[in-house]
Parts: sequence; structure tokens; C-alpha cells
Amino acid sequence: MTTQQFTFEYTSFSDISELTPADQQLLSAARKVTEQAYAPYSNFFVGAVIHLENGETVKGTNQENASFPVGICAERTALSAASSLYPGVAIDTIAVSYNNHNGGKNDAPISPCGICRQTITEYENRQNTPIRIIMSGQSGKVYILQTAKHLLPFGFTAEDME
Repeated sequence: MTTQQFTFEYTSFSDISELTPADQQLLSAARKVTEQAYAPYSNFFVGAVIHLENGETVKGTNQENASFPVGICAERTALSAASSLYPGVAIDTIAVSYNNHNGGKNDAPISPCGICRQTITEYENRQNTPIRIIMSGQSGKVYILQTAKHLLPFGFTAEDME
């Protein structure tokens, strides 16, 4: 028997003002795009904005459905749009934010759900370069991870099916 340890680093910022101007702009866009989410069932509005290596940005929001919880998360909406609009262009960074209309907190970083973690990791594997992830609420702390693999260390990959 061996015991192994998985560790990773992330950067924590007290607020958006500590970010680079480019990251501030991306996170601000993610915060703003939450207004376009369709979340009548959860009242939890999520926005994601992707920065591509060609300089373009693509936005996505969560889209709920009367057959709740069937829907699509903001991250996967943005990923699908990016790969459709800019096929073959690598994703550099994805910023994720939320606006909780349930009266709860809006000032803590949000992390992608399990399906989104798997999907972001798949994109990262496809393009063979890391995808930075910026996570925040409408205000407060901001976390930045340098790779999606830190969110899903034992992710299922195409290599598992070989």
C-alpha cells in the first residue's frame, strides 16, 4: 500500500481590483452576463466568459428548463459556443461568476459543477494547453487556477477508453 497526495496551488485575491486589467475585464463581463441567464427555477444566475487565444471572447449563461434540473450550465454553454464559432482556436481563460437571487451570498468564489469540470478538462486535453479558471461572485474574493486539471485530478479521459 502507498499513500499519495494530490496538491495544487491557486491564487486568491481580496477583490477584482487586484487582478490584471485583462482579468478584470473578463471577470466584469462574466458578472454582467449573469443578467442574461435563464434561471426561473433555481434563481441562481451564472455567467461564464471565455477568452480565446485569438483575442476573441465568448459568453455563456445557465439555461434552465421546466424539466428541472435538465438544463445547461453557463460554462458548457460558453464552451459549446466557442468551439462552434471558433473551431480549433484554443481557450486561454474562462471566468465564472453568479448572482444568487435567493437572498443568499454573492461575494464568494463559485466553482464549476462536476459536469463542467469534466467538460473543461476535456477541452483542455483536446487543445493540449491549460485553461485558466477565474472564479468569483458579484463581489469579494477571486480565485484563479492555472489549469482545469486542478479541479478534477482524476478526470475520465479518452485514454481511459483505450
